[in-house]
Amino acid sequence: MKIFGKNAIKEAINNPKKIKKITISDNFKDQEIINLIKDNNIKYEKLPSYILDKQEVKNQGIMAIIDDYEYYNIKDLLNDNIIVILDHLEDPHNLGAIIRTCEAAGINSIVIPKDRSVDVNQTVMKTSSGALNYMKIARVTNLVNTINILKDNNYFIYGADMSGIDYKKVSYSEKVVLVIGNEGKGISNLVRESCDEIISLPMNGHVNSLNASVAASILIYDLISR
Repeated sequence: MKIFGKNAIKEAINNPKKIKKITISDNFKDQEIINLIKDNNIKYEKLPSYILDKQEVKNQGIMAIIDDYEYYNIKDLLNDNIIVILDHLEDPHNLGAIIRTCEAAGINSIVIPKDRSVDVNQTVMKTSSGALNYMKIARVTNLVNTINILKDNNYFIYGADMSGIDYKKVSYSEKVVLVIGNEGKGISNLVRESCDEIISLPMNGHVNSLNASVAASILIYDLISR
């Protein structure tokens, strides 16, 4: 996987064994990053800036090739009291933003489905601004089966949807799963039927929905503040 930008690569250097190679432009001037590369004995090369620009316009003069993200098993998440499930999210910017919000809020576990869903890719890595390195993301075959596993482990499942009760009136359980739906379709019917409670954000304006990552941020910070 290719990643670009100073912040993403500085975070990646925290785990140098996953970095295969770093490329910097011939006019790259950030001596701190150059020193980090050398101190960690990471292989690097210099190339003309126009070559990096062909890979990614907003590259900040640096690119790294790293190992693809290694997904976790759902069992690896069961020690955490809060888990976020993303029901077939498609936009990598939304996934990256939700990862960043979760990490900032102290939530470390996310579940995504294998099919019809965005994977952890270079856009997700960049948008998360390094937060991905601290997250446990499980990619599962079937969300309903996964929800049933979580229920068997005493999690209470809250689905976010416009038709639910006001989120301010919710009394959260000790172990929580928050389900965020697809950007356009919301939560799928089978997943909705598997939720214990449907919660919603009041829409008082002319638009009837929020961006998935915005809605997730509001609900996550409300959840951790209880």
